[in-house]
Amino acid sequence: MTAIERREALLSLDTRESMDFLGELSGAERERLQAYWPLWARREQMPPPGEWRIWLICAGRGFGKTRAGAEWVRHIAEENEEAHIALVARSVGEARSVMVEGESGLLACHDEEDRPIFEPSLRRLSWPSGAQATLYSAGEPESLRGPQHSHAWCDEIAKWDNASERAMMAWDNLQLGLRLGERPRILATTTPRAVPIMQRLMGDPSDPDIAVLRGSTYDNAENLPQDFVRAMQRQYGQTALGRQELDGELLTDVEGALWTRSMIERCRVPATLEDHVRIVVAVDPPASARGDECGIVVAGVTAEGQAHVLDDASFARASPEQWARKVSAVCETWKADRVVAEANQGGDMVASVLRAADCQMPIKLVHASRGKSARAEPVAALYETGRVAHVGQFAKLEDQLCGIMAGGSYEGPGRSPDRADALVWALTELMLGRQAKPAVRQI
Repeated sequence: MTAIERREALLSLDTRESMDFLGELSGAERERLQAYWPLWARREQMPPPGEWRIWLICAGRGFGKTRAGAEWVRHIAEENEEAHIALVARSVGEARSVMVEGESGLLACHDEEDRPIFEPSLRRLSWPSGAQATLYSAGEPESLRGPQHSHAWCDEIAKWDNASERAMMAWDNLQLGLRLGERPRILATTTPRAVPIMQRLMGDPSDPDIAVLRGSTYDNAENLPQDFVRAMQRQYGQTALGRQELDGELLTDVEGALWTRSMIERCRVPATLEDHVRIVVAVDPPASARGDECGIVVAGVTAEGQAHVLDDASFARASPEQWARKVSAVCETWKADRVVAEANQGGDMVASVLRAADCQMPIKLVHASRGKSARAEPVAALYETGRVAHVGQFAKLEDQLCGIMAGGSYEGPGRSPDRADALVWALTELMLGRQAKPAVRQI
């Protein structure tokens, strides 16, 4: 009987039987039983059979990837006194805070008697067995060029910064140094994103060296707060971001779309309000309160001419008074310089509604004389050349962008890409209009 089967047999006992069983154990035996990972782990958290070289756990948030990685490393360190393990994360800080000191990290899953000694200054863990692990940053690929390892745990590889191909260089340098012991192996744990390293690992499903395990947040629902599970289902259940972040699905791009997932993933940066010399709020009003969404998108531009998408405040079933008040509030929050509003559906009424809602910003009305795709193409080109970035993730907006086709059709969620339309108006004003050159902005 396997450990998983023994766990299922234990869980099948009724309360009296389980209490009788536990009552026969000593206190030390009960503690060991509770700490014995193979007994309590789900099947998908245990190493797969076979002669794989790379085990990739590609699953949603909260699946239990970190615990699986920490327990795998723990088993190796306890069984192999000569193990030299690489712990690689986006940064050394993340490696320490998540992989080592996190709630499901290495220190937490050890008992006092077998816990490794962690030396932060040396970025090293040392086990009583003699095994050692070293922390590395994927942002410093040269640090992996010289060292040799027998095993490696790479956390959130889809988050690794690939600017100047750093993520790919770090992965390749790690692979080239994985030459100690009889069977060097890597465990990579991640929530999927359409980035080059994921596309390489999942490009050939028949590769015998790679064992891919897929899973979702809901696989671990019994260990997660039910309020969290319900909130995630309600907020992200019908979005592509939910399919990626919760269901663990690697999203593929729609052939012929002006935007792709990988393009947007390359364009994420941190930024602050003070970084911008101009900020606009763009509005795509709905035809009626029972119709499409009201697209409301905030974008800014820096003194260097870099545009940032700052917020998506769009919402559905909005009456004119409701969306006008929302626009006014968003302008105040972001200290916007101007409101750009599409007037095809209401003409001067759009400006009147905004004024009635006490919107104090200058209002520019724009008219759609060309189709959505024609207006969007020059904005998509700005993304391709790296002149636009997203400050954060905007799930519904990005879903719509990736559904706008070069031929003029729309294959995204909903009837119309209202959020994407608002984004196009904002970036056109900032980057492609007559006043695209930024001036110094007072805050």
